[in-house]
Amino acid sequence: MATRQHTPETPRSSTPTDPGSQATAGRPTPTCRKVISYGGGVQSTALLVLAARGEIDYRTFLFANVGDDSEHPATLSYVREIAIPYAAEAGIEIQELTRHRRDGSTETLMQRLNQPNTRSIPIPVRMANGAPGRRNCTADFKIKVIGRWLREHGATAETPATVGIGISLDEIHRANRRHKEPYEEIEYPLLDLKLRRDDCEKIIADAGLPVPPKSSCFFCPFKTVGSWRQQRLEEPELFAKSVRLERVINERRRWLGRDEVFLSRYGRPLDEAIVVADPQVVDDGAAACDSGWCMT
Repeated sequence: MATRQHTPETPRSSTPTDPGSQATAGRPTPTCRKVISYGGGVQSTALLVLAARGEIDYRTFLFANVGDDSEHPATLSYVREIAIPYAAEAGIEIQELTRHRRDGSTETLMQRLNQPNTRSIPIPVRMANGAPGRRNCTADFKIKVIGRWLREHGATAETPATVGIGISLDEIHRANRRHKEPYEEIEYPLLDLKLRRDDCEKIIADAGLPVPPKSSCFFCPFKTVGSWRQQRLEEPELFAKSVRLERVINERRRWLGRDEVFLSRYGRPLDEAIVVADPQVVDDGAAACDSGWCMT
C-alpha cells in the first residue's frame, strides 16, 4: 500500500515516482490541463485502467473526498489500498482532495450536517411524501473542491482544463446535467468509447483488480430501500450512524419549527422504516457516485 501524508494545505496523492510525495511549500505547482474526476467506483476506475493502458489520454485523477466520516469506508479503502498503488505503478497521479474552510481547516460533509446553527441541509433529504429536497453536497464538496484545484493549477476561462467524467452509455441521461464552469471543458470518455457499466466491470477485472463497490456517502438519501436494508443487515455500525444523523437533523428542524425529513422514501424514521425481514437482500440499483460527480 502506498504511503500517504496529509496536511491542510496539500492533498493526498500518488505520483509516478513517489506515491507518498507532496508538493513543497513555495515550490511552483505544475500546470494541469486534463484530469479525470475520480469517484472511486466502477466507471471512474475503468477510466483509470484505460488510462494505464494508454487508451485514453489522462494522467491525473482527482478524488474529492467529502470526508473520512462521510464517504463509505469501502470506497476509501479501495481508493487508498488499490487504486493509488495501481495508478502509481502506471505513472498516473491520483490526488485526494478535501474541502477547506477560509481559515484553512478541513470541513467534512458530516461536520456540516451536525453544525448546531445551520438552517440548511446540504443532502437531498426526503420530504414526508418521499420526494427528495434540494442539495448542495455535490457542488460544495466535489465540484467546487475540484474546481479550486484546477484554478490553482492554471485553469482559467481563457485556458480551461478538460475534465473527464465516467458516465457510461447506460447512464447517458446523466450527461450534460451539470452546469459547466468557465474554467473547464467536460468530456465523457466512456460515452465516446460506447462502454456500458458491464464493460467497465470487465475492464477492471481484466486488469487483475477487484471490482470496486458502489461509491457514495453511506447516509445518502438517494440510497434505495434495498440498499438501506443491506446496510442494516451487513453494516450495522454505519446504519446506526445514519439513524443518529437523521435524528440530529430532525431535532434541529423541530427547534426551527419545520416539518420532519427522512433519509429513506418511507416518510418514517430510518430505524422504523427499514426492517430486514429477508436475509437475502438484493441491491436494487442504488444511486452512486461512481462517475466522480455523484448524481449530476
